[in-house]
Order: sequence, then structure tokens, then C-alpha cells
Amino acid sequence: MEKPQEVLPRRSLIRRFLSILGPGVITGAADDDPSGIATYSIAGAQLGTSLLWTALVTWPLMSMVQMMCARIGMVTGHGLAGALRLKFPRRLVLVAAFALLAANVINIGSDLAGMADAANMLTGINSHWFVIGFGIAIACATVWLRYYQIANTLKWLCLALFSYVITAFVVHPNWSAAIHDTFAPSWPKGHVGWQTLVAILGTTISPYLFFWQASQEIEEEKAMGRRMLRSRQGATKKEIVNRKLDVGVGAFFAVLVMYFIMLTTASTLHRHGVTDIETSRQAAEVLGPLAGKFAAVIYTVGILGVGFLAIPTLSGSAAYAFAETFRWRQGLDEKLGSCRAFYAVVILSTIAGIALDFLGVNPVKALFWTAVINGLLAPFLLVGILFVASDKKIMREQPSSILSRVLVGATALIMFGAAFGMFVL
Repeated sequence: MEKPQEVLPRRSLIRRFLSILGPGVITGAADDDPSGIATYSIAGAQLGTSLLWTALVTWPLMSMVQMMCARIGMVTGHGLAGALRLKFPRRLVLVAAFALLAANVINIGSDLAGMADAANMLTGINSHWFVIGFGIAIACATVWLRYYQIANTLKWLCLALFSYVITAFVVHPNWSAAIHDTFAPSWPKGHVGWQTLVAILGTTISPYLFFWQASQEIEEEKAMGRRMLRSRQGATKKEIVNRKLDVGVGAFFAVLVMYFIMLTTASTLHRHGVTDIETSRQAAEVLGPLAGKFAAVIYTVGILGVGFLAIPTLSGSAAYAFAETFRWRQGLDEKLGSCRAFYAVVILSTIAGIALDFLGVNPVKALFWTAVINGLLAPFLLVGILFVASDKKIMREQPSSILSRVLVGATALIMFGAAFGMFVL
């Protein structure tokens, strides 16, 4: 009888830890979308290990930003657009919603193109057919299924990305240089360096994740039966601590994958003078030392997994933003008939993303440029989020801590600075 008493506390601790993981982990997994994979691959190929320090810096910044958005949702009972509407004129919030929609449509189109390009590499079938098929499948699944049903399955496909972690050790990188560049940050050099920094910041600290995180807190509350606004307002200390752990874990795994993708491509492509990735085949070849002829399969599985996970997040975050702005009925767990306007944004943004594929843009380059666009939009939204999170009245006497406000403010300044460097230096 003594052994079970020793084992049970450990099991209950593990179960409690796993039960805490939710919106933060899903958001972290969605952060490593095809755009992110392409951006990190290009960064490693073009600049070697010189930007590895960004992974170390973005983990606390991303965690603080996502936690601030989560706190806004938990405390106010509103999604992010709804909370912004309490602080700013609706016209300004509407501008932000349209800017988010435009960025997300480009991101959806780029992600679909990246997924299709990877599938084409494996099958030889024209990528346009995959774009249409993937787009329709994702839109239908987003409308007809609960998102958590999809996400809980697709998170396992994302584990294919950990092949980059193993490959980094297999190819024997220059660890002394990698460790130096991780802990001794250096300024980006030239326009390409600053542009890549903006892209890295934009794909890790992405506007659509701000809206998604806050809205998922509302969905969590509704799932617990708190469907009225009054019942959702306020959060206990335990709920906030649990979400901090959830967000921190999700952000950690996001930047862990980011770090090793950059290290792997720096140790393979950059080392051999391949500094410009044009196709998915080139991006997949970095896994060759580990996976050999199966490298393309592993790469494709990873790309498809994160793509199917991220695209509903992109279309859903835009739909939440417009629903909060215009006070539409909303929710991915609601039926189509009761949320027509909400789901119309989901469907139309996906259709627009499909249409973008037929413009003949290079998929890998398109994925990179969506990260740049997000990097330019994010700091403006962060300023608005900071104002809301600091307002004691809106936050019902539970504003974000001074430390989190300082770090989120620093994040906005860093992103403004990176954008300035890209355009001016």
C-alpha cells in the first residue's frame, strides 16, 4: 500500500500539468506555421548562426505578449478587438481589423502555397490542385468541426519539426560559434540582415496570435458554462498562474523549433554556400543527414501539420476581430446558421488566400514576406494592447504587472527599431 501512495502524487502532478496546457500550447504550435519555417530556414541559410540570439530574446517577449492578451480575455470577458473598442474609437479598431484581415489573407495564401509546394515535391501533382484541396478542406473543417478536435490531432503532426533538433546534432555544427552567437547578440548587417530580423520578430510575435489568444480564453470560459459577459469577467490568481504556465510552455517549444531550424540550415546550406532558398526541395534537403531519402516526407508531414493547424487560427482570428468590432455572434463551436457573418469571414479569407496562389508568386519568398508584413503591423497593435492592459477600469482592477508592461513596451520598441533599420539603414 505504501508504493501507490508514493506514485499517486507524481501522477496527479503530471495530470494537473497536462490539464493546464490548452490555448497557450495551441498558439505556440500555430506560431511555427509554414511562414515561420520558411523564415527561419532563410535566416539560417543567408546569415548563418548570426541571428540565433533572437530565439533567446523572443521567448520571454513572446510569452509576455501572449500572456497579456490572455489576461485581457480572462479579465474583461471580451476578445481583443472588443477590449480595444472599450478604449479606442470603433473606427480605429475597424482599421486594425481590416489590417489584420489583409495580413492574414496574405499569410493564408502563402501558407497554402507552402503546403502545396511541399506536397508537389513529394507527389509530382500540380501544386494548384493542392492549394484548392487544402483550402476547401480547412475551411470546411473549421466550419463544421470543433477546432480543438482538429488541433489536438494536428499537434502530433507538428512533432515532425523536432527532426530539425536531431539533425542539428547529426551535422555537427560549430558549437562554439553557435553558443557565441546565441549569448552575444550582434547587430544585423545591411538591409538583408534588418529585413530578416523584422521577419523573425513578425513570425514569432504575430498579430493574428494576439487576437486568437484572447478569443480562445473566451471560448474556454464558454465551455465552462460562462456564456454571459458578467460571468466571464475577472480571473482568479490560480487561473492566471495556470495560463502563465500554459503560455510559457507553448512559447518555449515554438522558439526551440525556431532555434534548431536556423542552426540546421546554417550548418548545412550556409556552410556549403547555398544562401538563397527558392524551393521546398532545398528546404527539405537540410534533413538529409538524418532522414536520407525520407527527408522530403518528414518535411512535408511537418509543413502540412503546422499548416492545417495555423490556417484556421489565421482565418479565425480575423473573424473574431470583426465579430467583436461589429458585435456579431461568434465562436468556432457555434453552428453555421447562427453565426453566418462570423463564418463568412472565415470562408472568404480562405477563398482569397486560395486566389493569391494563382498570381505566380514564389511560395518560399511569399512565406518570408508575410512574416515581414506581420513584423511591421505588430508593434502598432502592441501599443494598443499596452494601453488596454494598463487601464484599471477596463481590466477590472486586475491590470497587467509593471514587469509585463515594461517587457511588452520594450517588444514594441524593438519591433519599431527593426522596421526603422530595414527601411533606413
